[in-house]
Amino acid sequence: MAEVTLYKIDGKKAGRIALPDALFAVPVNPELVHEVIVIQEANSRTPFAHTKDRSEVRGGGRKPWKQKGTGRARHGSRRSPIWSGGGVTFGPLKTRNFTKKINKKIRKKALAMLLSDKVAENRFVAIQDFELPEAKTKFVAKMRKELPGSGRSALIVTAPEDTAIRQAAQNVPKTATISAKSLNPRDLAKYEYVFASKAAIDMIKETYLK
Repeated sequence: MAEVTLYKIDGKKAGRIALPDALFAVPVNPELVHEVIVIQEANSRTPFAHTKDRSEVRGGGRKPWKQKGTGRARHGSRRSPIWSGGGVTFGPLKTRNFTKKINKKIRKKALAMLLSDKVAENRFVAIQDFELPEAKTKFVAKMRKELPGSGRSALIVTAPEDTAIRQAAQNVPKTATISAKSLNPRDLAKYEYVFASKAAIDMIKETYLK
């Protein structure tokens, strides 16, 4: 099994902790990881741009001029795309669906690859617990200074009982928190370091080793 150093929040070492190879010692396939992250980005995309076609544009109930005898080209509606203020042809629509399907096993495999990469690069920091004196930003900032990865971006993986650090980490630069059950490839790739408490590691194993 893979092993990493176990730290206290003051930066002191508290021993070693074993991690299951099925999640933390998987060979990395960059192409697969990239594919999964692209799909995750697409699935979270919300279309905002929207243009009205001729059926949505206001007006156009009356024929602009009679069909014959004017010497001008015939027209049936001012909502035609060739008129100024008319509808738009092939414009972006807010109803567009960017969702892509992804196999659950592939998504879980990409997650394991990213966790394994963090462990291999010594960027997975296991912490005994996240018990802070108070839910204040200064205590999380101090913890970041004492632990590996000071000055680098970090993702703090929490268990349900870690409410204080979730609140206190909100204003710490380059730091974000996420529930162990919500861990995903995009956030793992986005942040350089991963901090996880023993309780969070247990939850990761329970959730993703099924």
